[in-house]
Amino acid sequence: MARTKGTLWDGLALTRWKLGADPDAPPRAVAIPAGWEAEAGEALAALVPGARPVTLPRAAEAWILRAISRGLKAGLLDAAGANHMAEGLRALLLTRRGAPGAEVWRGTAAEARYVLNLPAFLDADRSFDLEGFAEAVVIGLRFLDALGNGKAGRLRLGFADMAGLLAALGLGYDSDEGRNVAAGLAALMRGVAEAESGRIAARMGAREPVALLWPAPPAATALPGLAEAARTALQAVAACHGLRHASIVALAPADAAEALLGAETAGLFPAAGSTRAVATATGATEIPTRAALAAARVAPQRVGQLLAPVSETARKMMAEAVLPFLHAAPPAPVAVPGPPRAHVERPAARGLLAHPRSAGGNFHASVGGHRVAMRTAEDGEGRLREIAFTLAKEGAAYRSLMDALAQAVSLGLSNGVPLEEYVTAFSYTRFGPSGAVEGDEAITRATSVLDWAFRRLAVDYLGRADLPQPSEADCAPDSLSTAQQQAPLLPLDLPETPPEARRRGFRIVA
Repeated sequence: MARTKGTLWDGLALTRWKLGADPDAPPRAVAIPAGWEAEAGEALAALVPGARPVTLPRAAEAWILRAISRGLKAGLLDAAGANHMAEGLRALLLTRRGAPGAEVWRGTAAEARYVLNLPAFLDADRSFDLEGFAEAVVIGLRFLDALGNGKAGRLRLGFADMAGLLAALGLGYDSDEGRNVAAGLAALMRGVAEAESGRIAARMGAREPVALLWPAPPAATALPGLAEAARTALQAVAACHGLRHASIVALAPADAAEALLGAETAGLFPAAGSTRAVATATGATEIPTRAALAAARVAPQRVGQLLAPVSETARKMMAEAVLPFLHAAPPAPVAVPGPPRAHVERPAARGLLAHPRSAGGNFHASVGGHRVAMRTAEDGEGRLREIAFTLAKEGAAYRSLMDALAQAVSLGLSNGVPLEEYVTAFSYTRFGPSGAVEGDEAITRATSVLDWAFRRLAVDYLGRADLPQPSEADCAPDSLSTAQQQAPLLPLDLPETPPEARRRGFRIVA
């Protein structure tokens, strides 16, 4: 490991795992820092393509050196600046404060992004490291600028897990105090980022005018020093004679990079609850989320309240508080149940408070031995508008794909796409896990998690009892739609029998 000698990687203790990026992927050797959980290893396996062994230092050095090489060639960095940026990127990754998005790890040509994990900036005394956060913003901007050869006019620098940070501070997501902290951090990020863009413009030439379009940041916040730091950062932008970049601060949906950092939500997304499903030697169980454990240290009696589902109004108010300080509108959150309609008591995990069930539903089942939970949210007339999944055993890549699909379906439902269209599209889709369904009396066998989920939705929201159960052969690993049988055929002929006709041909098995 010649490239890591003399750097922060030197002497780093690593733990080696055999992990796959998703249930269908063969396990590969993965090495991550000692003390990091297996989920971080799964995320690394998802971020780095291929089946060969992967270590965090080697994988990270690939994109660090790529950015340094381009930055030096473009004249953005000198030797000292390159070393400073490289060590800063290593430190942010090792402390799980920051990392680039999946496209950077994979070396694809997609637009690069860099994300900061907000809860990781909390010190042991629960104070927020404002100086460290500002420095991380500068390092992230320099990295993206260098990676783009200094030619990119639009960068994507964002943050993750605002909900987790607020919970760790004992602040409600739907509260003035929570919104003020979120707005203050966004204002600080924008001010620091644009001031650094102005410094780069002073050396390399300005391409954009300074546009002071933001409102005044919050006058006071629950984080000591944040309001003053945000004002100072924004005032520094006013002194710039021009900017190098037209857009910098932008939030994005999560990918495996957030999982590697330990962030539980993307950007401004609300928390999904106080517990999460994980695989164990005996199956799967619910354990507290990181946000719940952090909240329990500052407000043990309010954990359930702090992490309870929030209303659509609360989500919009949070977005409205932060949006003026972003260069692009944040993505729409996925399913979060709305106001309570029925109170369901259940045991709280490890002493954490449970919260009431909300408008919509919570469905739990085991598909082929893999535990899955589906949450739904409804509008005021009881129509389905959003869905979200929680998966116990699956790897980071699989979970990210399911989250993305849930977001896409939720956006479609919110914009008038009939649920029937999704039921037709996703019922009887075939990929692992599949097989016997436990915990759902109406659906006893499923060809995939999506098959179970959308037939479950058809039963509950469309009143459909006409969708037959697939046979055991339909759920077998070697049934239609395995990887081997999905090899491309040229030309790509449409099936002779339409899907609905095939489904009517299923036999109901007792």
